[in-house]
Amino acid sequence: MFGSIIRRKAGAGATLGSDPAFESTTVSLSTAVPRPAERREEERVSAMLRVGKLISAAGDQQLIKIKNMSAGGIMAIMNPLPHVDDHVSIELSSQKIPATVVWTRGDVVGLKFDQNVDLGELLAGRKPRLGFRPRPPRLEIACKASVRLGKVYYTVDVHDISLGGMKVEPIEEYCVGKKVVVVVESLRPIKGEVRWYSDRKAGIVFEKALDFDELAEWVGKRLELASLKASYKQG
Repeated sequence: MFGSIIRRKAGAGATLGSDPAFESTTVSLSTAVPRPAERREEERVSAMLRVGKLISAAGDQQLIKIKNMSAGGIMAIMNPLPHVDDHVSIELSSQKIPATVVWTRGDVVGLKFDQNVDLGELLAGRKPRLGFRPRPPRLEIACKASVRLGKVYYTVDVHDISLGGMKVEPIEEYCVGKKVVVVVESLRPIKGEVRWYSDRKAGIVFEKALDFDELAEWVGKRLELASLKASYKQG
């Protein structure tokens, strides 16, 4: 199975890998949780599985940038960090994997899967059922947004958002195929196009994908604000 997904062995493609635009997750054929500055002698494969989603026990969601991955866990960049021993779920290739935080360092976290995963299935990006198509991780974060179509403005509820698009409600069916500009709370205006409509909900695909750090910082600030509000109410 790995024959179809292996891109190069460790040490190969140094010129390609030196360009940040081609940065890819390092995947180890072991069951150990990746750690910083770890020396690897075993064969490695590279896969464009760079962005996932972490869901806390309380239901909070964050995007994570996956630097290293094995059958037993991942090393990822995120902010804010969870606490060691926190139980979370990691969404990769549309699969949710229970995991535990085993270490943190700076903005990097080590997560151990509750059970070892099938790397071949995970990297192939499919579940064992016919017709399944994975999609980029979407953050289910409730907030308001303004959608401008020409001179018409819609105030909408955001159901979810990813690096490449979002789902909003309400909106009109005639908007499908139209160019729009979306302004989400404290995010810069985003150009996009309405791609689908169903029961007053619409899917908007961004003209240019959001930067990971931009969306991650926005989510982090929302989590911090929610935490402060919760603390204030308890006080």
